[in-house]
Amino acid sequence: MLTSIQNPLVQKFRRLQNAKERRETQLFLLEGTHLIQEACAVNYPLMTVCYTSKWEEHHPELRSIVLENCDRVELVSDEVIKSIATTVNPDGIVAIAPRLAQKKPPIPAKLTIVLSTIQDPGNLGTIIRTAAAAGADGLWVSQDSVDLDNPKVLRASAGQWFRLAMGVSDNLHELVTSYQQQGVQIVSTTSHTQTSYWDVNLTKPTLILLGNEGAGLSDDLAALADLQVKIPMETGVESLNVATAAALMLYEVRRQRS
Repeated sequence: MLTSIQNPLVQKFRRLQNAKERRETQLFLLEGTHLIQEACAVNYPLMTVCYTSKWEEHHPELRSIVLENCDRVELVSDEVIKSIATTVNPDGIVAIAPRLAQKKPPIPAKLTIVLSTIQDPGNLGTIIRTAAAAGADGLWVSQDSVDLDNPKVLRASAGQWFRLAMGVSDNLHELVTSYQQQGVQIVSTTSHTQTSYWDVNLTKPTLILLGNEGAGLSDDLAALADLQVKIPMETGVESLNVATAAALMLYEVRRQRS
């Protein structure tokens, strides 16, 4: 059993809590039973897994699967798990996984969501979860958004991170234009229109374009939209959380198409 937080392996886990380290090593952390289950369900490779004896006792079947699919497995103390986890009360298992070339969203596609400069990992994870649930073909984020494999993004996605095609773009203008040229309509939200989001035709191939939590979409991206729609709100309410706006838009698409 590993008991020292000074152990080189433990230090490796701890360093991966840092975004720069994850980018340089092309590795990231998976934390918690549910994420490990989802990773195993889609055969996502795990390099190293650390778990406690209590976790091992409560999850014998998953432990067997992990042993079959992981390069290295270590039994560790509660103190070690707490030091390598990013949550206050970890449930007893943390893994290192490789950053793989994720399946990119198709161009064109029936339903795609594109996010510009999203900063809150909880928002991004929630949008990933919702996009998967609503049947989106994929999701793109701008390069200056929070990392897709940020631990909070992974947790907020509730495991759907492994099931949705996702990509990072260093030029959203070119990306959105490429969808447009393939016949996909571009829809963005704004308060400066009288057209509600439920009053437009979303049954045709659609790309939903959403911007930063505070600043919204840049003018050059907003100008690409074929349709600008509003989400009706009571007087005095300026805006909705971007994850909420994404959910409303995605499920209006699903409603119209069903």
